[in-house]
Amino acid sequence: MLKKSSEPAGAIETLELLEARLRWLSSWTIHNANHLRESVDGLKVGGHQASCASITAIMTALYFRALGPNDKVAVKPHAGPVLHAIHYLMGSQSREQLEAFRGFGGAQSYPSRTKDRIPVDFSTGSVGLGVAVTAFASLVQDYLIAHRLMDEAQAGRMVALMGDAELDEGNIYECLIEASKHDIRNCWWIVDYNRQSLDATTTDRMFSRFDDIFETCGWRVVTLKYGKMQEAAFAEPGGELLRAWIDDTPNADYAALTYLGGGAWRERLLKDLGPAVKPILDARDDDALAALMTNLGGHDLATLVEAFDACQDDVPTLFIAYTIKGFGLPFAGHKDNHAGLMNPPQIAALRERMDIAEGEEWEPYAGLGGNSAEAARALVANCPIARAKRERPWNVAEVPEIHPPAGEDQSTQAAFGKILLDLSRIGGALADRIVTTSPDVTVSTNLGAWVNQRGLFEHQEMVDVFASARIPSPQKWAGHQAGQHVELGIAENNLFLMLAAMGLAGDLFGERLFPIGTVYDPFIARGLDALNYACYQDARFLLVGTPSGVTLGPEGGAHQSVNPPLIAMGQPGLRHYEPAFVDELALMMEEAFRLIQAEDGESVYLRLTTRSIAQVERTDDSWKGGALAGGYWLREPALGAEAAIVYSGAIAPEAIAAWEALKDDVPGLGLLAITSPDLLHRGWSARRSARWGGKGLSPSHIETLLAPLSRDAGLVTLLDGAPAALSWLGGVAGHRVSPLGLDRFGQTGNLDDLYRYYRLDVDAIVEAAAELFLD
Repeated sequence: MLKKSSEPAGAIETLELLEARLRWLSSWTIHNANHLRESVDGLKVGGHQASCASITAIMTALYFRALGPNDKVAVKPHAGPVLHAIHYLMGSQSREQLEAFRGFGGAQSYPSRTKDRIPVDFSTGSVGLGVAVTAFASLVQDYLIAHRLMDEAQAGRMVALMGDAELDEGNIYECLIEASKHDIRNCWWIVDYNRQSLDATTTDRMFSRFDDIFETCGWRVVTLKYGKMQEAAFAEPGGELLRAWIDDTPNADYAALTYLGGGAWRERLLKDLGPAVKPILDARDDDALAALMTNLGGHDLATLVEAFDACQDDVPTLFIAYTIKGFGLPFAGHKDNHAGLMNPPQIAALRERMDIAEGEEWEPYAGLGGNSAEAARALVANCPIARAKRERPWNVAEVPEIHPPAGEDQSTQAAFGKILLDLSRIGGALADRIVTTSPDVTVSTNLGAWVNQRGLFEHQEMVDVFASARIPSPQKWAGHQAGQHVELGIAENNLFLMLAAMGLAGDLFGERLFPIGTVYDPFIARGLDALNYACYQDARFLLVGTPSGVTLGPEGGAHQSVNPPLIAMGQPGLRHYEPAFVDELALMMEEAFRLIQAEDGESVYLRLTTRSIAQVERTDDSWKGGALAGGYWLREPALGAEAAIVYSGAIAPEAIAAWEALKDDVPGLGLLAITSPDLLHRGWSARRSARWGGKGLSPSHIETLLAPLSRDAGLVTLLDGAPAALSWLGGVAGHRVSPLGLDRFGQTGNLDDLYRYYRLDVDAIVEAAAELFLD
């Protein structure tokens, strides 16, 4: 049972004034962008006046009443203008930014952590992801508290504001299951249940099931269906019939009646309920009746404040707040209002109704009397939410030199596990801030030894039953609050949202972590939207995709990756390395830890393999700079050489063997190790852009690497992945290219059979080189 709010009536009235300000400012910001600002291309700028209007009361109750200084909010994408209006009232957003809404350099279309000037806790835009990430952020907060990196008293609530249509997103339910497993706390999800999506009104059927779904997962569900005006009307003669009619009326009918107004409400209620409801209807004119029927819980400030005040414990809570899409606007309830815009006469009528003088549209408290304006200013001034972005913590841990594991034949995947184990044993600030996670592939991606050393993160002590029963097992996994591995279920989307939340720990909570997530390389594609979401808001982490390519062999096509190198090349904020040798891997892991905490850094993706190969002997460290920049000559070409073999990753032994077979027939033949097609392409692209922009820029790394070759030289490129990841090298200096790689799904088999079938073996490389010269 919700306890009653102690908020005085005067404060509720002031909140109502602020809610009207937010509805006006968000509407005016969108109107200005579409109707007043000069348009050079004639395109509709857009914005979502109706979606903003449905949530202004909820956001008013949150930002000016319920939120504390440590609470974080993911605002539904289409309510971005309301968030900007809130900060405009607080003085942390400028009029210039609002006037440039959706323009170059202006307030962003959807809340953006990296692009907006106001503090945005979580970027939103890809629906559902901003909701789910709050649950993982709650788990990260608990992790920091358990590891004594954060005081319990500083804990905040992670809040997601979502449109009801977002509940169709599958990733929300994957997240809900995982959140239940980890017993998350301090999380609110608030549904703006306006019962309209982009195309139509939403179905009624599922909302009768959400209580069961969420309560089964340990959530409290609070439904805010009626406002105080409706609750009072239910006590009048005929009121219980009215309540039952509201409960039973389909969403589409309710929306249509809202749009049609008081006369339509009166006619329909008389038709459906007859004389029993006449006392309620007779006591109200059409405008008052329309106000009564749209007085839903999500628009009633007293109801909202009461509900939020009653849920101040740490139990995760789903609020279902019934609202009207376009509330207070001329197209309220219309099924096509999602992208609807008020025309100039309509916005003028709204301005007049709010007593805002023409020319004062941008004034924060225009149209309010002196006392009312003063009360509103005081309430805004005293709300404790953050008004500026948190200063980001950089360089929080010294990165030690990482030495490669010893051994003549090694795989990069096994070496990765050994390096982490060594870091765990050495200890120190870096090791203590590493937190690993994996979607049920912890053992098969070589994280097992790390977990043996550091343990699983669990709220409650978890005994290793097998160890207690003296059953032999290499995995000795104890769970406790000091654990540094978060074990996830098989849902790659959750993995990337977990990495996003951990990678934002410094920004959200002031304490940077070094997150490492492992996943089977081909299944990166399963969570690609969430990976892009994490990178878009500059979350920092190390992603390890392993095993990769057909080199996985007997596992077959479903487990063999083809296009991840291309994914990495197209993903901003994610640096891709594909080491062939373990000394390259050690160097790149060291670089990854530096980049995670560097102001100019980014996340890193390592594509590793289970194939053990002979390690190369090094005479010096001259190769290291090139390896980190994307490539280096394993065998230097002669000046003016006519050909080079270019390889990336696990296919190195075939490339080396082919070089040995061809070196006498092709004098000066070079052997180029590509450690990052991604970095090389970035550098080349930046060089081209700078050239056409009139800026001076030294040659890119790949231009420098290929410079010794003859202008008409040929390149044989090969990798265990899509050949396009390397074939573009022919465009750098006009060299002819014979690309080898995977362009179709793999199948089972041993490596000799697979490499021969997919033309990745030595014979294929020699034949490709011969084709270059024949051409």
